[in-house]
Amino acid sequence: MNGTTSRKPVHLAVYDTFADWETGHTTAYLARAGYEIRTVGPDRELVKTIGGVRIQPDLALDDLRPEDSSLLILTGADLWDTGDDLAPFARKARAFLDAGVPVAAICGATAGLAREGLLDDRNHTSAISFYLAATGYKGGERYADADAVTDGGLITAGPTEPVAFAREVFRLLGVYEGEVLDAWYRLFHDSDPEAYAVLEAAGQ
Repeated sequence: MNGTTSRKPVHLAVYDTFADWETGHTTAYLARAGYEIRTVGPDRELVKTIGGVRIQPDLALDDLRPEDSSLLILTGADLWDTGDDLAPFARKARAFLDAGVPVAAICGATAGLAREGLLDDRNHTSAISFYLAATGYKGGERYADADAVTDGGLITAGPTEPVAFAREVFRLLGVYEGEVLDAWYRLFHDSDPEAYAVLEAAGQ
């Protein structure tokens, strides 16, 4: 695991109908690795997740700058598919990628990125190919039937793959690597008891 000094925060986008289950592994283990997790809302008003959990954002989207961040995480939400309320988050993702700061998107957030044109020229995945095809995007040939995909600074995953999503984030940020990363994934995805020993030996 890398050192934790001078590490910029990870920013987690939060909005109404936020899919609670999709980023728990990612944020919990990033925090354990020394990253500060800061929540970013459309503004500073309370938001409510699909599960009814209320979250007070740490900052408003307009105040988020790529240079202040290690990573922007975009989760699924019903709002991605019911209008343009979350389009500003996709535009912010473009600003992050243009600045060379990574973005990780799961579930409905991938559709938001598709509408923004960010998946036209990048390898990616989502819930299923025709879900993204319905956005009218031009990146269908770059779609992969995979648990999660990393292309440069962009990670994508479908709603049933929160553990694979976390794996790709950890790999990209260098939180876990090699045998330890594989063991972490096997433990949480496959309940593999042998993975415990590997993680314990590595001090995890």
